[in-house]
Amino acid sequence: MPALLRNIAVQRLRQWYPLEWDIDNQPPQTSDDVAVYMAQHGLLNMLGLQVAEARTRLAAYTQIPPQVDSRAMQFASPLGKVRLPAQWETLESVLLSWPVMYPQLWPLHAQMVEAISAVADATIIVPAPMWAAGVRLFLQQRDLANMARVRFVSIPVDDIWVRDYGPFVGLDGEGRQVTIDAIFDPLEQYPQRRDDAMPQAWAVFNETPYAPLNLHLEGGNVWSDGEGTLIMADQLYYSNPHLSYDGIEAELHRAIDFEKLIVIPRLESEETGHVDLVTKLADRRTILVSAPNGGPNDPARRRGMDILRRSTNALGESYEVVELPSPPVYYNWFVWPVWRSYTNALTVNGRVLVPTFGIEQDEIALATYRRAMPDHAIIPIDCSVSSNGGGAVHCLTKEVPAGKF
Repeated sequence: MPALLRNIAVQRLRQWYPLEWDIDNQPPQTSDDVAVYMAQHGLLNMLGLQVAEARTRLAAYTQIPPQVDSRAMQFASPLGKVRLPAQWETLESVLLSWPVMYPQLWPLHAQMVEAISAVADATIIVPAPMWAAGVRLFLQQRDLANMARVRFVSIPVDDIWVRDYGPFVGLDGEGRQVTIDAIFDPLEQYPQRRDDAMPQAWAVFNETPYAPLNLHLEGGNVWSDGEGTLIMADQLYYSNPHLSYDGIEAELHRAIDFEKLIVIPRLESEETGHVDLVTKLADRRTILVSAPNGGPNDPARRRGMDILRRSTNALGESYEVVELPSPPVYYNWFVWPVWRSYTNALTVNGRVLVPTFGIEQDEIALATYRRAMPDHAIIPIDCSVSSNGGGAVHCLTKEVPAGKF
């Protein structure tokens, strides 16, 4: 956008969305700063709290989370090949990057923490330490999370889509957690410059071995069954045009222990090209897919379904393909198309957190999950607000499998 038009657009946006735009560069330093921010942006109203009470409670929090910086650190190497466990295997924790600058998203993230903390640790990443006090107050006042399983870490990140820039956590030959770090490419129109360094900081924080993956690859474009099969969208090839298909697969093999790669078409007119908008592995033989809905992406969806129906996993087993409804296209700011998807769900220790959007297809999707995954509790998560950003539950979380300590 030309500079003049961009400046006009920014001024208009500041009028419509009156947030302190320097908050990333000047984060709160005291509990009083946090109280003022929460009051100004309606977060205390959501909780039924007065400013005076919030100040008192925030001032009582003394557990400031550790700040992590990966610069000049030495990393250990994995022992043997690194397996990328399936999401349905036992998870130690789930990572979430708290939307400090987006108050309307705080209730969504609280829903996810509440559902996760019942069965696993919920690790909340904040870009500056004092934010943890406000988030802790928000969760405690809602009184639905298991706060004994909620922990905080301060890592300098810019965006909330931790699925894409966060670590791929695998297990090496000794069963130890390993941080696999792919190259994250910030989208030009987003402030994401610090996000690519997050996996290194995570490796430092958890003292895990570290394995770089020399591919441009985001977490939303990978499903693993933990038994030798990876499923991705062909965005993998577009993101790595400097490599041949064989070269890309060779680099994947260098970092990850797998036997078979299945590639399906990405959606058109969708900026991420991620596979989690099209499919979800329910178990190693059952795959949920976004069905055609009469829209422009029907050809890609049909081709993907056909590929999966004709494919087998690394063990030679055929897939049962289960169709989920595809919501109609949503237009962010009435201009940019967003392809909402019920496959953008998270499996965590016997639960499935399924996005809902306040539309009639929600109940059909939830019923489909209950039939396809009868041994799991199906937990609806209202993602109608996050639709503006083009993602849902899976995009906003990143699982950490249980390993040896």
